[in-house]
Amino acid sequence: MNGFFVALKSEMFIARHTLSSKLIVIAPALIIILQNLLLWVTTTGQEARDNLLGNTSFDEVVSINAYGYFVDSMSTGLTILGLLLTAQAAYSFSYERDTGLVRHLLIRRVSRAALMLAKLAYLHFLALISFVVSLIAAYIFSGMFWEFGPIVEDGFELISEAEILAEINTGLQLAMAPFPAAIAFGLLVSVCSQSATQAVTTALGFTLAVDIFKSMLGDYANFLYARFQPSLIDASYLQDVSRIVRGYSDVLVDEEVLQMNLWVPIPAVIIFLVVIFFAIHRKNI
Repeated sequence: MNGFFVALKSEMFIARHTLSSKLIVIAPALIIILQNLLLWVTTTGQEARDNLLGNTSFDEVVSINAYGYFVDSMSTGLTILGLLLTAQAAYSFSYERDTGLVRHLLIRRVSRAALMLAKLAYLHFLALISFVVSLIAAYIFSGMFWEFGPIVEDGFELISEAEILAEINTGLQLAMAPFPAAIAFGLLVSVCSQSATQAVTTALGFTLAVDIFKSMLGDYANFLYARFQPSLIDASYLQDVSRIVRGYSDVLVDEEVLQMNLWVPIPAVIIFLVVIFFAIHRKNI
């Protein structure tokens, strides 16, 4: 693609000299650290009260296991990451168009399609780096305050560590599956909007609106990529994993929904990309 590497190099240069890219990498991890600190203070106080009163329960067994807190941390981090990536994707093209940077790149014989593909590649790279940093932060700080291990009650192993890790691996894969669609949606809004401010407010507003109303759609919500993404009103499989790794047996797993979690984001990405390439060639820059 003509000019793809020139455009990608431009994205990397901008990333090194702007705060927004650094914020996307470190903000989810910082939120994860803060969440674990607050939860540790809360659970420590609760455990002290229970010990004084002589209360012991299954919840006390669960509260010392780090895997549940690790999953909760990743759910929070991915929620923040999804919003930040959508906002950054919406801001990216619209801001550069407003400042004239896009015109400069086009003059250097960077095609419009190559420019959008470079932005997609850069945003996915940014998402991957942020995910890895969040994963490391969640693992370190969950293990610092609690202990990783199987769920055991009265000497009986309810769920082994291997089973826990398998569920977490599946949950994280399914949670990340909608992110390419979220990034492509943000870019689509960026191309169609008249200004950077309008692009960001529209992208975030629509994302939050879908999050609020998706529960009203019933089974039709399964055809929306946002249904499977960790969010403020979380309906993702990662939310179920949080209970599974704590040993609760009342979690119902619908294999058909899990398959839709994998496949629904793919046509969403394709549709968004087709509209993006159509709109960018008709856009007066």
